Amino acid sequence: MIIDVKRLRTLMVAAIMSVISLPGAMAATDEVRIVYLTRQSDAYYRTHRAYTGLTLREHHRAIDGIEVGLRESRILTRGIGIAFKLQEVTVAPEQTVNDVIRRLLEDENAGVFILDLPIEDLRDAAGSLAAEKVLLFNVRHRDDSLRGADCSPVLFHTIASRAMLMDALAQHLFKRNWTEVLALEGPDDVDAMWSAAFASSARKFRLKIVDSRPFVLSNDPRQRDQTNFALLTGAADYDVIYLADSVGEFGRYLPYQTKNARPVVGSEGLIASAWHWTWERHGAPQLNQRFHRLAKRRMTGPDWAAWVAVKSIVAATLYNKSHDVMALRSALRSDDFRIDTYKGVAANFRPWDNQLRQSILLHTHNAVIARAPIDGFLHEKNNLDTLGIDARESTCRFR
Repeated sequence: MIIDVKRLRTLMVAAIMSVISLPGAMAATDEVRIVYLTRQSDAYYRTHRAYTGLTLREHHRAIDGIEVGLRESRILTRGIGIAFKLQEVTVAPEQTVNDVIRRLLEDENAGVFILDLPIEDLRDAAGSLAAEKVLLFNVRHRDDSLRGADCSPVLFHTIASRAMLMDALAQHLFKRNWTEVLALEGPDDVDAMWSAAFASSARKFRLKIVDSRPFVLSNDPRQRDQTNFALLTGAADYDVIYLADSVGEFGRYLPYQTKNARPVVGSEGLIASAWHWTWERHGAPQLNQRFHRLAKRRMTGPDWAAWVAVKSIVAATLYNKSHDVMALRSALRSDDFRIDTYKGVAANFRPWDNQLRQSILLHTHNAVIARAPIDGFLHEKNNLDTLGIDARESTCRFR
């Protein structure tokens, strides 16, 4: 049989146009504006260096993840006559985030915002705009309070919470039968939050913290018990060491210098993350390669969170065939809404706190060791809800 290629192409174009012209389908000129909002001179992005000049903790703006997500979506959305436009806006020191968002809502008809802001700005925006026709995405902050007492109906979280990350780690320790833990905590407020999250996960998964000990960065001989690795990790019987060290200067020396030969988890050793560049399944290598070509660096958890935020916006737009903000919010919270996260399990948002359900990767510096939920940890509705705050435990009250 001879195929008339020209006629076939004409028929295909006609079929696509007929779908676009169906009632409820979007016009060819429709546009979804995505605003990437940052704060000028954000301290989070200052490079932290050790006294020797080494860069220990380096953060990158999430816009690279957004751009990769938009590039991937162009072919999918072009056929139904919709364009996604990225607008980058920086909030000046004398401005408030709320005023900037309200101006964009009124003057430029923007409604979808990906927020890469200090947590105080994020909380203010989520609280003051709770009744507005707006959709906000948190791609950076893991604080459980944002999913609890400070939750907002307009704020959706694609970055995993501390509770989710620590639950993943605790599941792995329980599965390995490393149930007795020595906890080491740094002096920073963030270290205290990580320690509290791990302690909660330890109770949840029946781990025993045999002792919790503070460490400091000091040359003061009077603080030897808090600076000497052998003294700090001695005089106790345990299977594993949990480390909370947000700075990293102390923790990078801890493995292989402990009193007993024990693995280190938490801030060093085995780490729980939303994403890691060595994840090699479910399309992850291709995503990592696309990201590296654009950004010239490796993809991190916040990068992935920004990427999946764009995926969520696109999927929600296609779900209701509408870019109305209220329709997008409704789609995101639908029971049958699903997103491919490249982590092997389809994800969606929890209706009680707007947190994206997702697998968590447990990794060393150069390999993914396990993916949580760990096999054997089951939930009555969704096994992903074994990670983080379940509905009956939630203090979020916007429902």
